[in-house]
Amino acid sequence: MPTLDSLRHQAQLAFIASGQDFELGHPGLCPRNPTQLAALVPGDDGVLATLSSGLTAWVHHLEQGGVGYAIKKARSQCLVQNLDGQTSFLNELQRRRDIAEIQARHGGFAGMVPTLYGSLAHGIIVSPWIEGGTVQQWDERKLLQLFDSGAELVRHGLFEWDYCPGNLLDDGRQLWLFDFGYMYRFDPLRQFNSAGMGNDVPQHHLAERFETRNYFAWLLQLEQAQGQDATLAAFRLEKEIALECYLRLRADLNAAGATLDVRDWLDGIIKHWRQALKGELEALYWQEGWRSHRLDLDDDLRGQTCTPRTLARCDWLLDAVAQHHDTLRACGALADETVSSDRRTLLAHYRQLREQAEGFQVTT
Repeated sequence: MPTLDSLRHQAQLAFIASGQDFELGHPGLCPRNPTQLAALVPGDDGVLATLSSGLTAWVHHLEQGGVGYAIKKARSQCLVQNLDGQTSFLNELQRRRDIAEIQARHGGFAGMVPTLYGSLAHGIIVSPWIEGGTVQQWDERKLLQLFDSGAELVRHGLFEWDYCPGNLLDDGRQLWLFDFGYMYRFDPLRQFNSAGMGNDVPQHHLAERFETRNYFAWLLQLEQAQGQDATLAAFRLEKEIALECYLRLRADLNAAGATLDVRDWLDGIIKHWRQALKGELEALYWQEGWRSHRLDLDDDLRGQTCTPRTLARCDWLLDAVAQHHDTLRACGALADETVSSDRRTLLAHYRQLREQAEGFQVTT
């Protein structure tokens, strides 16, 4: 049986090869015609800034008639060296259409940046410019909005894999998700996520994706700046918010007819978190921290898109083995390792992976 990923890749690559355009929105909503927008370069009239750090696209901040626009222009070659990267711009257009159609029918999606126009042929996505910046400090309001948006996507059958810092924008009132290149369809009533066959990779879910791609990197910075007590307090806050979110999500999916497998899967996560919040929080921190840093390192290595942040997370893994190996083994954090879990083997393994990460450093 083909996997969900392989079916998606096959369909998307065939569409790209066909030479057809994929459009959404209306060109009349654009500040200039699509051909002109596709030709924008830094320094052009009205281009206030250009953000070039994206691995899939550049983003121009264009102002026209006193109104700001974000003009996302696809790179000629995505810097992510795999099929997900090659198809990410088309995938983003498809998911933006899905979100727009869901909004038209049901409303909602307050934290999703709206799309004015998008075109595969022109390689552009046009949306309103939102004043704000990346999240520097996670607090209750931002965490609540992150989990509300993520759960809303799940309920509508959209699984977001990449809650990385560069894909989230905060304007001081609302946390926005504005990049949908690695968001894929799945059936939330019968599947856990969009990986594998949908129900055979249960370790990936909303909280895991946020923690892996974002939160534990921020906790690492917090620990270096303020110490372990502040880090555990921030971890507790996030887990309490995640727990309440999952309780609501479980109830919603149950009411919609979710299978026993999905209900039991969510029940297992909820039970584990509840027990930890009652007294085993530090063990959960080591479990989730090890998993998050390990999976993020794997993501970056597979895409050959490593950064200094990748190296810092690998250093966390090496330090954890050197200083807390017994704790990691006792709490089960090492259960999914592909090499022997003894200290010496793990140190050698992650030193080798760090060397690979050094060789895959991306310059944008």
